[in-house]
Amino acid sequence: MGKFSRLGNDLFTGRKSVDFVGKTRIWYTISGLIIVAAVLGIYFKGLNFGLEFRGGAQYTVTMSGGQATQDNADKLRNAVADTGIPSAQQVVVTTAGQNSIIVETEPVTPTEGDQIVATIQDTVGVTKADISTDEIGPSWGKEVAKRSTIGLVVFLVLVTLMIWGYFRQWKMSVAAMVALAHDLVITVGIYALSGFEVTPATVTGVLTILGFSLYDTVVVFDKVRENTKNLRATHQTYAEAANLAVNQTLVRSINTSIVALIPVGAILYVGAVQLGSGSLKDLALALFVGMAAGAYSSIFIATPLLAHLKSLEPDVQELEKRVKTRRRHDADRYASVPAFTEDMPVSDDPDRASVDREAQTTAATTGGNRPRPNTEATGRGRVVPQSRGPVRPSSASGRAQPSRKSKSKRGKK
Repeated sequence: MGKFSRLGNDLFTGRKSVDFVGKTRIWYTISGLIIVAAVLGIYFKGLNFGLEFRGGAQYTVTMSGGQATQDNADKLRNAVADTGIPSAQQVVVTTAGQNSIIVETEPVTPTEGDQIVATIQDTVGVTKADISTDEIGPSWGKEVAKRSTIGLVVFLVLVTLMIWGYFRQWKMSVAAMVALAHDLVITVGIYALSGFEVTPATVTGVLTILGFSLYDTVVVFDKVRENTKNLRATHQTYAEAANLAVNQTLVRSINTSIVALIPVGAILYVGAVQLGSGSLKDLALALFVGMAAGAYSSIFIATPLLAHLKSLEPDVQELEKRVKTRRRHDADRYASVPAFTEDMPVSDDPDRASVDREAQTTAATTGGNRPRPNTEATGRGRVVPQSRGPVRPSSASGRAQPSRKSKSKRGKK
């Protein structure tokens, strides 16, 4: 832990640095591959919507003595599928702990439901009182999906306005929303590839990870704003200041993510392995994947994207030129000093001759003898601004200018 603490201190002070902003192509490529895999999983496998969304019948079989084993679940699956009922051909049978087995089918008629109950009794030797039947219509699932979509849209709009108003930069809102979309696509893709059911608990977990992802991103952006508040005094470019902000919050982001992922991972293990099914497993998977993706996106996606968007601004580009010019000057202070020899005639100096020709051309054009200013960067990071137009003679140039007289001659003619 001591080495990790020293590493965090070195990252915060800038003695050590990881180039997150400068290697955006690597991070974008990794994220792009993950997103492509997620989209392909959604397209080819699709989401396994739970009974609450597609509608159907659910039979909960209570068994004593720890008889809710996977062998009994397989027996029930085969027996229900062999009943010949069309709605029971795609039956889903899962264990819920050691004393319950859940059988899910498509919507069935009352007669078909009684036949399925009788089949369950004959297969595992339970009574009718041990079987609980629930029927769920698809309209309820559609209503849940509709309200979840409305809540998601309202959440995104409010968060975008909040980030824009707090940081006073719309580019931060764009970067945060892109990172958020990145997390959502990866989470949904993992559900498609893993085959986990999408239940209302999944929707709750997805809405929860939105807040976690934005929380980590806003913390990094706040440090970026602090580091870029006075860039001229720090002699850094915007990208360098943003990269320093990511390094300064890196250890904090890692610690927060690990502390949050350990209990969620434990809940996921208990829900998927020990209990076998239920809303606990669906909620934990969404939280685990979303938190991991949110920690990644806030470091590798949001801040590099923000630095890229800011690099398109003219002020940021001019500041970057100043910083580079200053660094070249500090590296070799005599690099821009021309070398002359004592016996070199002035007319033989090509640089002087070109300057004289330029001055003559400028004087002939403007009517004066002032040479055009040099537009190249010179000195300690100073960049000569572009000339706005030719120098014209002033209307006050012919007026008699007042002269200062000594105190003894004032008032005398």
